[in-house]
Amino acid sequence: MCHKIQTTDHNPVFMSYKITLNCRRFSLFTAGLLFCLPIFAQSNFDAVDQLLKQNQKAIGGGYAVVVWKDGKVVYQKSLNTDFTAKTQAPIGRAGDWMTAALVMTFVDEGKLSLDDKVTQYIPLFGKYMKGYITIRNCLTNTSGIKTDESVEKPMAKVHFETLEDMAGSYADKHSIATNPGTEVFYSAYGPNIAGRCLEVVSKKTFGRLMMDRIERPLKMHATSFVNEDGGADDPANGGRSCANDYINFLTMLLNKGMFEGKRVLSEKAVQELERVQFGNLPIKYMPKELQGAKPALGNYLANASGTLMVSPDLQGMAAWVDTCRNYAAVIIVEKPQEEKKPIYQNLINLVGEAIGGACQ
Repeated sequence: MCHKIQTTDHNPVFMSYKITLNCRRFSLFTAGLLFCLPIFAQSNFDAVDQLLKQNQKAIGGGYAVVVWKDGKVVYQKSLNTDFTAKTQAPIGRAGDWMTAALVMTFVDEGKLSLDDKVTQYIPLFGKYMKGYITIRNCLTNTSGIKTDESVEKPMAKVHFETLEDMAGSYADKHSIATNPGTEVFYSAYGPNIAGRCLEVVSKKTFGRLMMDRIERPLKMHATSFVNEDGGADDPANGGRSCANDYINFLTMLLNKGMFEGKRVLSEKAVQELERVQFGNLPIKYMPKELQGAKPALGNYLANASGTLMVSPDLQGMAAWVDTCRNYAAVIIVEKPQEEKKPIYQNLINLVGEAIGGACQ
């Protein structure tokens, strides 16, 4: 369970960070992320503690780290008692993974297909020459809708009363830059379009659907996508959670859709979430922290063997599942802010080293 803190909006920008390790400096979540890991594990998490302590200023305020393996928490660290694994904070684009999982609950029930065209649920897209966009495109940054979004120059915030209004604006105010499924361009548009499709199918709000199908079954009691200011639910950027909640979501994925003996997603659905989608497409735009990673559904495969799934917010949160070492981990920070120095590539390395195993 989490508790809430007051936060303000910040510009999601990361700067480079250097640390002395056995490997040369590299970008966050690259395809070679784990190749420098030693074969033999260390016996504890001392190096992880040291990394967090040395970079307390760069992290920016409080933080909470939780690592789960073999049915229990094997490491938990917070900076202070004001911000702990129970403290709620924005999760930003890390919510994409949850949105994709929510979509898969409908796929499991046969109520929609990933390859359904969004016009089946939002006919307005057909009117504006966007009739070939599929739900799969929406969850893999391949919708082809023109966007100026980047982590360096975020879009101006626009207030929408409903997710219907938000998705409609993507249909009539943004042109198609390329055919759907022909290139990857990192964008928040897709998850929001997919979320609106779910509302049409179910006749319920996105926030309610997430509560009923993901948050409540996973005991994520303080996680929410409901806009507390009364505006539209925002699947791509509006989520709030805490480390204790989000680790439940990750362990469900690690356990192939099961949580505390109950099935939340089918094993087939989890496999689809973990599968590279459109892996051979040209990358038109991807944040430098994700360069080299391959898009899956709402997350990214960050190593050559496809065993490391990551979902970074780029403002301060990162979540990952390592199916080779069979563990899951999350870090959530108190103050997402501009010019945060990314230490997560090193954090993932050192956690993997502490867990052990010769994985690539």
